Amino acid sequence: MPKKAEQPASFETSLQQLEQIVSRLESGELPLEEALNEFERGVQLARSGQQTLQQAEQRVRILLSDDKDAELAPFMPEND
Repeated sequence: MPKKAEQPASFETSLQQLEQIVSRLESGELPLEEALNEFERGVQLARSGQQTLQQAEQRVRILLSDDKDAELAPFMPEND
C-alpha cells in the first residue's frame, strides 16, 4: 500500500511544537547531536510559521483595501 502524503501541521500545532523544542533546548540536558536536530526542526517550524503569517497578512491587506477590483481568492496555504 502506498503511504499517504503527510498533511502539514496547523499553524497552532507547529507553534506548540516549536515551544516544546525551545523548552528542551533551554533545559541544556540534550546531547549535542540531539540538540542540533531539535534546533534544525525548530528553524523549519519557525520558517513555515513565518510564511503562514505572511500569507495571512497579505490576505487581510487585500480584504481591507479600498480597491474593489482587487482579486480575491480562497486562502490556500502552500504545501512545502
